[in-house]
Amino acid sequence: MPATFRNRGCWFAVVAVSVLTSAPAALAQVFGVETHNTLMPASGAMGGASIARPQDATSAINGNPASLSQYRGTQFVFSGAWTEPTFNLSQASNLPTVGPPVIEPFAAKSTAQGTPVGNIGVTQDLDLLGLPATLGLGFVTTSGLFADWRHVPESNGTNTALAIFSLPIGVGVDVTENLSIGASMAMGIAFFDGPFVGAGGMTSDYALRGTIGANYELTDSTTVGGYYQTEQSFHFDNALLLNLGPFQTNVDVDMDLPQNFGLGAANSRLLDGRLLLAADLLYKLWDEADLYRAVYRNQWVVQLGSQYSIGRYRLRAGYAWAENPLDPSPGLNIGGVAVGELPAARYTQGLLAVTNQHRISGGVGVADVLPGIDLDLMAGGMFRDAEQLGPFTETSLASYWIGLGMTWRFDHAGAQER
Repeated sequence: MPATFRNRGCWFAVVAVSVLTSAPAALAQVFGVETHNTLMPASGAMGGASIARPQDATSAINGNPASLSQYRGTQFVFSGAWTEPTFNLSQASNLPTVGPPVIEPFAAKSTAQGTPVGNIGVTQDLDLLGLPATLGLGFVTTSGLFADWRHVPESNGTNTALAIFSLPIGVGVDVTENLSIGASMAMGIAFFDGPFVGAGGMTSDYALRGTIGANYELTDSTTVGGYYQTEQSFHFDNALLLNLGPFQTNVDVDMDLPQNFGLGAANSRLLDGRLLLAADLLYKLWDEADLYRAVYRNQWVVQLGSQYSIGRYRLRAGYAWAENPLDPSPGLNIGGVAVGELPAARYTQGLLAVTNQHRISGGVGVADVLPGIDLDLMAGGMFRDAEQLGPFTETSLASYWIGLGMTWRFDHAGAQER
C-alpha cells in the first residue's frame, strides 16, 4: 500500500478516535471525561464535594464507599439532570481522511443537543442482621457524547456518540465508633459509535472498576476520608474501519478511565451545627490511562461545598477548580492507533479540550416534602474557556446544568444505633 495512503489512514484514525471520545460536547460538566458526583441531586449543588459526608446516597455509592455506613434504614434515590454545552471548534488546516475527502478549515458550533443524565441508587443497612454495615447499589451515568458538525460541509460529515454507564455495588462497615471502611465494584457499560458513515458503527464493551475507602471522625463535628479507585479498561473491537473496500482494515481502540485518588474533609461545628462545610481533593492519573495518556497529563481537582440548614430546608452552594489536563507534548499513539504527525494529535486535543478551570453550583433541599420523601434541586455552570492548540486548532467551551432528585426513606423498627 502506498505510504501516502497509509498516512491518510492514520490521519483518519486519529480524527475518528478524537471525535469518538470528545465528551465536552455532551456531559459538559466533567473533569477530563468524568463527573465525580457533580450531577448528583445534593452533591451537585455543593460542587461535587462528597467524600467525607455525602448528602445523597448516590454520591456515597458512586464515590467513597466507606460513607455508605452513614445511611440508615432503606433509602432509594432517583435523580435526573440536563447538561447543555456550547462547544465551538475552529480548524485552520486540512486533515486528510481515507480517499479524496478531507476535513477542510472551518469554524462552527456543535449542533448536538444537550444530554439527559440519570442516576439511581438504593442503600440498605444490615442492623437487623447484627452487622454494622450498609449495602449500596446504583445505576450511574459516567460520561457521554453527542457531537455533530454535519451541518458544516467542510467537516466531512463529522458525527458521533459515546455513552458510558456504571452499575456499582458497595458496602460500608463501621469498624469502630470513629472509623468506617468500604469497598465497591462497578460494572461499566460503554457504547462507541463512529464519526463517519461507513467508517464506524456502534461498538460496545464492558469493564470492571474497584474502589476502596475509609472515613474517620476526628470529633463529633469533623470527618475526614479518602479513597482509591482503579482504572476501568475498555477494548473496542473493530471500532474503526479504514480504507473501505478491498483494502479494508479493522482497527481496535483501547480506552481507560483513569485511576483516581481522593481526600476529603467535612465540618459542621459552625452556627450550632447548621452549617456544613466540605472540601475534596482529587488526583487523576491520566498518564497511565490508555488513549487519554496521549493527550492529557495527570490532573488536580478541588471541590468545595457548603450547606446551611433552616428547619426542613437545606441551602447549598459550591465551587470547583480543575487543572487544565491538556499535555503540552501530546503523544502520537492514541488508543493503539499510531499517528504520524503532530497536527493530528493537536486536533485530538482540541476535541478533548475540557480546559475550563472554574465551575460554580447551588441548590436547595427540602426534607419531608411529602412524608418520608426529600426533594433536592441543583444547578451549575462551567465558565467559558478558550484554548489555542498549535497553529491550526482552537476550541471554546462553556456549559450549564440543572437537576433534581427525590429520596424515599424507609426506617425499620428495631434498628440499633451504631
